[in-house]
Amino acid sequence: MDAKIQAIRGMSDLLPAATADWSRIEGALRAVLSGYGYREIRVPLLERTELFSRSIGEVTDIVEKEMYTFDDRNGQSITLRPEATAGIVRAAIENGMLRSQRHKLWCAGPMFRYEKPQKGRYRQFHQLDIEALGYPGPDIDAELIVMIARMWRMLGVRDMVLQVNSLGTPQARMRYRDDLVAYFRLRHDELDEDSRRRLERNPMRILDSKNPEMRAVVAGAPTIADYLDDASAAHFAALRALLDQCAVPYEVNLRLVRGLDYYNRTVFEWVTDRLGSQGAVCAGGRYDGLVEQLGGTPTPAIGCAIGMERLVELYRLAGGAAAAHAPDVYVVAVGDAAMAAAMRLSEKLRDELPRLALELNCGGGGFRAQMRRADASGAAAVVILGEEEVATGSAGVKPLRTGGEQTVVPFCDLASALMPYLASNNDSA
Repeated sequence: MDAKIQAIRGMSDLLPAATADWSRIEGALRAVLSGYGYREIRVPLLERTELFSRSIGEVTDIVEKEMYTFDDRNGQSITLRPEATAGIVRAAIENGMLRSQRHKLWCAGPMFRYEKPQKGRYRQFHQLDIEALGYPGPDIDAELIVMIARMWRMLGVRDMVLQVNSLGTPQARMRYRDDLVAYFRLRHDELDEDSRRRLERNPMRILDSKNPEMRAVVAGAPTIADYLDDASAAHFAALRALLDQCAVPYEVNLRLVRGLDYYNRTVFEWVTDRLGSQGAVCAGGRYDGLVEQLGGTPTPAIGCAIGMERLVELYRLAGGAAAAHAPDVYVVAVGDAAMAAAMRLSEKLRDELPRLALELNCGGGGFRAQMRRADASGAAAVVILGEEEVATGSAGVKPLRTGGEQTVVPFCDLASALMPYLASNNDSA
């Protein structure tokens, strides 16, 4: 016997028992996004590698170590998308969407990074990506954050903390970067291996170190707040005032820098301590220079991404797991003639009751075996067809959850007879 083929490490199957939670969460998020004027966009899983090296940054961990990159048959370097923002911006530029226009967009789907698989971190993972293109002021920053807070409330997700910061302009970041490098060079012996590697190429990432032994040296480093230009400081103050007006609690985290080079001014994260070390559930910020960097006209923009695997886990921890799917009605058919009639009748019932969840027994089996399947399905009622029922144009209807008696119902009255079970099943869902 040949060896079993297994899934690639870090890429998991999402089985039917789990998809009910995903579908419920995705439906809630879609409803909120629509209510705030966001429209869906879908971009390719594969993009030219240059798109990510130019946008994310050549010296970031994502580009240096984590991307799935290969040459196609024409020798062109191709990458599975590690995030969606760059692809959305590329699509907006390519399709002429940014000519004196503004867009609120969202995109959902799988992303790919070659990371060490662990709880809450996978090599194929899913994100909901939200972008607002063409909006310059702090009002859109605040509205985006307020909208995310509404999503958490709708899902009953608790124990998340909003952290905000401002990175200022690229010029301010450069001045800050120079002083940060000087500070860490004086403490080179106190840096861990990762921090030493980042020192010359991406020193701001040292501030995001998760190594407990680095806390003291990071705590003493200069903070970006001392380098902000007046306009960025005013933008950040206005954002905080709007969040206060909307009663959205937050913490100012001066060490929050984000891992992608394209961010400027506002950055934010929602973090939790309920998922172990993988505490960031939603993160994003403003990227006013990215459109121009990718060949478009200068366009202000802000966006964020929600990690769906982590959100689903929080939803379950909050007690929001969806009940297992159960049909309203299970149809038992014994014999070939009964099966043919049951299939016609099932389609007629679906036409008459569009909300009806009906499962027809397929695969044969005797009466007792089919009744066991009906009971195991969780259906509220079973419809029974045999040779006698087909001959008389009627069906047996038996409640499965309330202990009622079986009744005989003519085919023409069956839809009406099943209505109470439909209502009962919907109420309990």
